Amino acid sequence: MSSNTLPRDALTQNPSDTGHETPRTYVVRTLGCQMNVHDSEHMSGMLEQAGYSRATPEAASRDEADIVVINTCAVRENAATRLYGNLGQLAGVKSRRPGMQIAVGGCLAQKDRSTIVERAPWVDVVFGTHNLDALPVLLERARHNEAAQVEIAESLQVFPSTLPTRRESVYAGWVSISVGCNNTCTFCIVPHLRGKERDRRPGQVLAEVEALVAQGAIEVTLLGQNVNSYGVEFGDRGAFAHLLRACGQIDGLERVRFTSPHPAAFTDDVIEAMAQTPNVMPQLHMPLQAGSDRILRAMRRSYRSDKFLGILDRVRAAMPEAAITTDLIVGFPGETEEDFRETLRVVEASRFASAFTFQYSPRPGTPAATLDDQVPKEVVQERYERLMALQDSVSASESARQVGRTVEVLVAEGAGRKDGATHRLTGRAQDNRLVHLAVPAHLTYALRDEPTAPVDDPRLSESIDPELPRPGDVVTVQVTGSAPYHLVADSVLAGEQPVGHDGVTPAAGRVYAVRRTRSGDAWAARERARAGLGDDSHSHGDAAAPAGGPVVLGMPVLRRS
Repeated sequence: MSSNTLPRDALTQNPSDTGHETPRTYVVRTLGCQMNVHDSEHMSGMLEQAGYSRATPEAASRDEADIVVINTCAVRENAATRLYGNLGQLAGVKSRRPGMQIAVGGCLAQKDRSTIVERAPWVDVVFGTHNLDALPVLLERARHNEAAQVEIAESLQVFPSTLPTRRESVYAGWVSISVGCNNTCTFCIVPHLRGKERDRRPGQVLAEVEALVAQGAIEVTLLGQNVNSYGVEFGDRGAFAHLLRACGQIDGLERVRFTSPHPAAFTDDVIEAMAQTPNVMPQLHMPLQAGSDRILRAMRRSYRSDKFLGILDRVRAAMPEAAITTDLIVGFPGETEEDFRETLRVVEASRFASAFTFQYSPRPGTPAATLDDQVPKEVVQERYERLMALQDSVSASESARQVGRTVEVLVAEGAGRKDGATHRLTGRAQDNRLVHLAVPAHLTYALRDEPTAPVDDPRLSESIDPELPRPGDVVTVQVTGSAPYHLVADSVLAGEQPVGHDGVTPAAGRVYAVRRTRSGDAWAARERARAGLGDDSHSHGDAAAPAGGPVVLGMPVLRRS
């Protein structure tokens, strides 16, 4: 048996009385960043290609999956706490279900290795960031040998994007343009765990984007630890700007995003490409980390606050409506009150739409963990609260500036927490701001709890109301209210009573238009197939996907002229 081939009986439960075999089920729990989310899609794709079946949400919530894969993060201090909390909960489940298997992958697995099995001996498989492709074989080996399997590769074995992928969304997808990082930030463990930067060739990236669009996606996010250093490996320092412009030539691709750039390598050609390529969205995530030049130097962040603010000025000059977000660290070793005040100054000047703000936590294996002058926890907490209060105020002000604007909202599949009560749908504007939008009063029945049977879902009807959006459709609305981290658009209710959000006022005139998209069609086809109402034609490759199955992509073949 080859290393990547499993015997068919490895993937099935005991045959039933009728002689039919039942595929073993799995669930993947993702902890961490967008890279981990995309890696989890690869893990799911490999398991399904190997013959496993994804557990239903109901079965997963009852801990009835036969295999639980935990994809871990190692960036912050609570990463280990979250992992072992999950494993502790699963220990009791496994004691009741002896055939169950538990696998741990991702950055913390790459870092801690066999320590995970020593601390949690009920774990069956540990694999790292460099050998995702080994997961199905390791699971079967652990089952056959009745012993834990720990396999960590020291360098990338297979580029993740060549692996099968189970896409979570039919209307938006992740595409990796690189893995690893060449920077040496003193607080970050990622280069140690994911290795040096490896770039994919532009043709490979564009082929995968085209394959996604062919499946129905209209939004793609390009992923890399430092996207604007893309191309250094193959000698083209302008490659990222060229890649953005090439994405603008792909028919059917409406929205292009990327994350994350590094301020030190962010160049004007990228700003120009963003501004001049219509489907590149007016949104930028630009990690600041700290506003003090002294702390930036200690972090080995090779830019200073003036350069950072200059980048934002040039982005806003080219794209006045751009929404800019950031990452911030409070309490880096040696941070003084003066240093912290510099961070407050730069944050106020930057006018971020939002910020991911973290309290510094030492990560073993990073240079910062051994620095003197670790800041006391109570000081870090107090500064964190002051920074959050400032950013909340800035975000509220920036959101309030959006009231009255007309925006296009890509409707999301997951509802907001209060959508049912407020009779609203949730989605993202072009600048990636979260928008809760009202629908016409005669359609509010469709926004209640999910129908008991998919056949009753009005969004799947062949004669759907033209004003009822589906996930993946685009709705044009006017912003009528705001909060620090979301917008409200009740413009369809012009002249009517607002629908329960304090501070929301009706628009001067009714602004509401639904545009059907290929993504909405793809979503409806998938849901009809899951409900047994028709075939899901959105497959890729030589074989059709099973009815109601995922969008599974292998490595696309680049067309040759």
